[in-house]
Amino acid sequence: MDYREEMKRLRDTLNAHGYRYYVLDDPQISDYEYDHMLRRLEDLEREHPEEITQDSPTQRVGGPILTQFQEVEHPVPLESLQDVFDGGEVEEFLTHIRETFPDAEYSVEPKVDGLSVALEYRDGVFVRGATRGDGRIGEDVTENLRTIRSIPMTLPEKLPRLIVRGEVYMARSVFEELNRQREIEGKPLMANPRNAAAGSLRQLDPKIAARRRLDIAVFNLQLAEGREFTTHTETIDYLASQQFKTISYRRLRAGEEIMEEIRRLNDTRMERPFDMDGAVIKLNSLSERETLGSTAKCPRWAIAYKYPPEQKETVLRDIVVQVGRTGVLTPKAELEPVRLAGTTVTFATLHNQDYITQKDIRIGDTVVVQKAGEIIPEIVSVVPGKRPAGAQPYYLPHTCPVCGAPVERDEDGAALRCTGAECPAQRLRHLTHFASRNAMDIDGLGPAVMNQLIESGLVKTPADLYDLTPADLKPLERMGDKSAANAVAAIYQSRENDLWRLIFALGIRQVGEKAAKTLAAHFGTMDTLRSATEEELTAMLTCLGAEKRSFPKEAFLLRSGDTAESIGLVLSGSVLVIQEDIWGNRNILSKAGPGQTFAAAYACAPGSVLNVSVVAETPVTVLLMNVKRILNVCPSACTHHSRIIRNLLDELAEKNLRLNEKLTHMGQRTTRAKLLSYFSAESQRRDSYEFDIPFSRQQLADYLGVERSGLSMELGKMRDESLLDFHKSHFVLKV
Repeated sequence: MDYREEMKRLRDTLNAHGYRYYVLDDPQISDYEYDHMLRRLEDLEREHPEEITQDSPTQRVGGPILTQFQEVEHPVPLESLQDVFDGGEVEEFLTHIRETFPDAEYSVEPKVDGLSVALEYRDGVFVRGATRGDGRIGEDVTENLRTIRSIPMTLPEKLPRLIVRGEVYMARSVFEELNRQREIEGKPLMANPRNAAAGSLRQLDPKIAARRRLDIAVFNLQLAEGREFTTHTETIDYLASQQFKTISYRRLRAGEEIMEEIRRLNDTRMERPFDMDGAVIKLNSLSERETLGSTAKCPRWAIAYKYPPEQKETVLRDIVVQVGRTGVLTPKAELEPVRLAGTTVTFATLHNQDYITQKDIRIGDTVVVQKAGEIIPEIVSVVPGKRPAGAQPYYLPHTCPVCGAPVERDEDGAALRCTGAECPAQRLRHLTHFASRNAMDIDGLGPAVMNQLIESGLVKTPADLYDLTPADLKPLERMGDKSAANAVAAIYQSRENDLWRLIFALGIRQVGEKAAKTLAAHFGTMDTLRSATEEELTAMLTCLGAEKRSFPKEAFLLRSGDTAESIGLVLSGSVLVIQEDIWGNRNILSKAGPGQTFAAAYACAPGSVLNVSVVAETPVTVLLMNVKRILNVCPSACTHHSRIIRNLLDELAEKNLRLNEKLTHMGQRTTRAKLLSYFSAESQRRDSYEFDIPFSRQQLADYLGVERSGLSMELGKMRDESLLDFHKSHFVLKV
């Protein structure tokens, strides 16, 4: 047989068996036979690379690693649906349609909780796939979509152009297996199947996406050149005949039947392989859809009935208290295990004593639990009627649960803090912070390794780290010869770090990176800093013309039109740098917290009039340093005065970069683009996809120059599309 004929026969046979296995769940041959034929095709393609075709099953994995995703404009917009939440809203939707089409028929379908994509075929061959994005512009994720085995690479009917829409998801069974493996490997667990699917599909390396074993349910025909259809369900049946894995549906007319189907889908949702968060009601007739049209936001012929967040009752077994690096006591609810939103929940955050008191949470209570943003388990309420006799109000301990030292409440907050200097819990978190990326940056000394070092008695203080040898580390779990040698080398290399890193790594309260850099710049060496007396520190501040002042919340530290002679350093609390026009419209330029400065650029330009105001976001204490004293080197004790000047220049340069960054965000055309630009910058700055932002929703809207309502709506859409998750100011990007 000619090699071309053999290659075609192998491609067709493998694709046919792949369809039966991945779509129909009806395998006809063994994995061994399939793998044997695939190996033969791979050998032939290596010999004849010019004969490789797009529909070859070998091309599902192996595309190039991308540096970024390219934008794709959807030929047919991928509209979002209007959400409804009760039967009254469903009836209102049906009544509106009956006014025009009294005998209308509907398709009722499960709403898959995944990531919406568009698949495009040319002459029956898959050529491109893209995420929904904002409905008009998405991201090209073709190579990752090729890894999804239930997406056909070729279609039986070779239409000139075909575009379908589907929902990419991760089956619950795959999600659970993946998390079990990640737990064994010591990796962070994924939050839920939707987020796992979204993050997998947006991997720049297709091989990673392939290992995640994603799936898809196709639910709409966007475009079909050379074919005519009259109903939506007809298009779904056609797509099934073209070897797509399609969504199930029921054709119904009466409102009671529709509501009964919505309830049935909810009752049976856990029987499906995927998570679903609602039901979709669509007008079946395509011509009637065209008559009704769409609003600026969504079609008039379809709605999504959203099921409320899954809530379940469980018993609060106990309240455990964790002690953080700075000694803060954080209570957690230990729960009877309960299955919730695709995962087993055993703990929920309780925040602080005020939260516990407000909800009157007691050990032994039956509580209602849900996931905030379907990620973070939280206690919604207590079921008073199920409270056991004798249950007492809960109060955080007066002594540290780890070391027994007294605890004290912060003067300016709700936190309770351990006062023990040798607290083991603080030690672990303190040492982990010491070795972290932004501190001493010691690779290989994560929490698990550090805990073993403490338990073995090898390490009690940061100084002990520098006495470690490879022989000390080698016996530790998952620490071989090479890993031990690399860790010790990283420890040794950290000796060359700048002084400010060491100061920051020590974890002194209210000494962040900026304060650490200021101290390092002035004193030059750790010995000089350690030997400095209170009088010398005071003399340094006097030399700088420093004045400590406190301001209440919403007070103006500086007003537009003033001149600034001092650089402000925030000691506690936070300030906002704002700009207001004559109509009172506010634009937030920046925010400064402990260890950060404000008004430096204006103070360094003598006579410059402020076109901004500085307002206390919270009660704030600041140190005001006269810029003339800084720039004019005094003849007395300021040996390191030049270092302070260089540090000031660094600060000005950084603020300039931040301003340019803000201009980049605001220069984007849409609210979504501005948010993506902002979150990308924050993620890169922290070297993490999970972070807290310093702004409230209104502040973020002011910072980006958009309306609050539009920003909140776009954030909701981005969460629905699994681009990100958030709870208050905590964000997790799904990349």
